[in-house]
Amino acid sequence: MRNYNANTFKDVKPASSGPSVGLQVGLFIFFVMTRALHPTIIDASKTVNPDTGKKAFEYGTMTVVLGETVVTLVIAQLMALGFGGMKEWKAIWNPAPMKVFSFIGFVYALGDYLEMASMGSLGGAAYQVLLQSKLLITALMMWAIKGSKQTALQWNILLLVMVSLCVYMIGPEDGSGGGAGGIPIMGVFNVLLKVTVSCFCAVLSDKYMKDYKTEPIYMQLVQFKCAWFATILMLSFVDGKTWQNGFFAGWNPTVVGVLVSFTVKGWSTMYLLAILDSVLKNIGEATSVLVIYFMQVLLPFFEDKFEIPKFLNVCVVILSVTSYVGSKSFVEKATKYDKEKAGRAS
Repeated sequence: MRNYNANTFKDVKPASSGPSVGLQVGLFIFFVMTRALHPTIIDASKTVNPDTGKKAFEYGTMTVVLGETVVTLVIAQLMALGFGGMKEWKAIWNPAPMKVFSFIGFVYALGDYLEMASMGSLGGAAYQVLLQSKLLITALMMWAIKGSKQTALQWNILLLVMVSLCVYMIGPEDGSGGGAGGIPIMGVFNVLLKVTVSCFCAVLSDKYMKDYKTEPIYMQLVQFKCAWFATILMLSFVDGKTWQNGFFAGWNPTVVGVLVSFTVKGWSTMYLLAILDSVLKNIGEATSVLVIYFMQVLLPFFEDKFEIPKFLNVCVVILSVTSYVGSKSFVEKATKYDKEKAGRAS
């Protein structure tokens, strides 16, 4: 029998354990800030109508989405040419992945349209709060598609999440929505549609990005954005504002910030989410609600004031979401223990 000592494995490199703790913390903070700044900047780009006193977009909302798709298409193709030359650029137009990612890009474009439609009548914090309904929609999708069941504990926490969302929405009016003294039903409906679309896209992206994992992400972004651009362009002709008033009508530095935010969010979604695990992603999404709330209280663009009831509502939403996310590992361990116990008993 061979004897092993300290020198036996001296040339073996240790297995990679993924990003360091410091890097994960930095990426988590960046993720939270991008998720918080995006709806905050969109909310800040609204102007108050002097006749009605309501906030609304003075610019065509599809103009910023169209602008982002053009910017991404140009940058991503330049990256393909710079890193892989004409060979890699030509590979972008391979029919097999192009068909798949074009369909996903079409669905993502509908999500952008619904996002801007919902933000027209909702504040940034309310929008981000309602996005947490994705936990319930994802659970229902996984149950229907894969047969993945939730435990009674998980359903109870999901119910707590939904109740906390309802409590937040019927709380004091923040003045950022499109109506006074009531829940903007169409805004809420559009958010729920947006969440459903996003969950569907996440499932498709996860599947097909793994199938074509040899393609760099910037190549896949071009394949996404071609259909994305075409869809938004068609929608822009029926929104009654983009071309009727002039493409850049109502633009100001804040609207440019919205364009930059869409671009950063699009790129970081593809790159950053591949590094952070699902637990950190969901906790980051929930934490961004609190960041948005304090932005709206502290920044001069908004008229919100710090209110204890609203602050507690936000805290309940965050804690209920993190409780559900954290319960998954305990449920998996309990299920594994029960199976091992049943196996020993038999």
